[in-house]
Amino acid sequence: MFNSYAKRIPSCHVARRGFALAAILSALTLSANALAEDAAEFPSHPIRLIVPYAAGGLPDTVARVVAQRISQNLGQSVVVENKPGANGVIAAQTLTSSPRDGYTYLVTDGSMMSINPALYKDLSYDPKRDFVPVSLIATSPLFLASNSQSNINTLQEFVERAKRDGAKMNYGSSGVGSSHHLTMEALNVALHSKITHVPFRGSGQSVPAMIGGQVDVVFAALPSLSGFAEKGQARILATNSGQRSALAPNIPAIAEIVPGFDFAVTVGALGASGIPPYAVKRMSEEIAKAVKDPAVVKQFSTLGIESVGGTPEAYRGAIEAEGKRYESAIKDAGIKAN
Repeated sequence: MFNSYAKRIPSCHVARRGFALAAILSALTLSANALAEDAAEFPSHPIRLIVPYAAGGLPDTVARVVAQRISQNLGQSVVVENKPGANGVIAAQTLTSSPRDGYTYLVTDGSMMSINPALYKDLSYDPKRDFVPVSLIATSPLFLASNSQSNINTLQEFVERAKRDGAKMNYGSSGVGSSHHLTMEALNVALHSKITHVPFRGSGQSVPAMIGGQVDVVFAALPSLSGFAEKGQARILATNSGQRSALAPNIPAIAEIVPGFDFAVTVGALGASGIPPYAVKRMSEEIAKAVKDPAVVKQFSTLGIESVGGTPEAYRGAIEAEGKRYESAIKDAGIKAN
């Protein structure tokens, strides 16, 4: 019956369908060839790295070191552009309004991906919808430190005092919602202590306040503390990373007494959703190559930064885990955005 029906189909219809199918196959072949050519030629013009903060901060420093190394390795310009303001919204808009060709990326810390979503209800960007992870570039652990004139000499002594009379203690941070602030509040929850928060405008103010005795302890990056420690003015008690830091292997991690505790600052690269997968893969590989370079590892180390690198999938997992930790810390401590 089918054969008799097929005989009644005009040959011109069959021919037209044949031509249409051939045209579709031809278009798909051309598209695949064009994609292969693009992948082989990428990158063929300058790459942009957008940083959501002013020059001089951690993400900016990481971006500029990596940009220089990638540029040298590829023989292609890599330009860093600072787009500060509005809790990362300006940088996010710059990224998402750029062509989805794989030549524009965002280099940021955990604030945009993990802290802001848990702290602010009206963000104009959605980390999961708008961004695609490329690579976790580096981490920068924070260190708990006390004034050398205090009676807090070790992590254990800090824990004992915090549990005993934490309500009489205070700590300095780099402001509400900062990693310094959230780390201590998470520790307050873990230790069932109530150490009082005293916000400053950065470690440039909080660390001298600790040295001067205005606050009992602070969390700060190692370079902000090491000079004072060498002079005997401060004692470095612990790190907030999930394990001991290669920057200071003799300093214990808080995770050794609070399992799972990990609030080291992360810096990674993200693309806008929809950019070519080959661009994501290539940039991830180039970042890993750059941060594993001995010269970069050494340069980062002097700045209190640890090289990481890795696959997009690994970074996605790191973002999800970090987000859960910050969300829990903010909820448990009852922190509200100003």
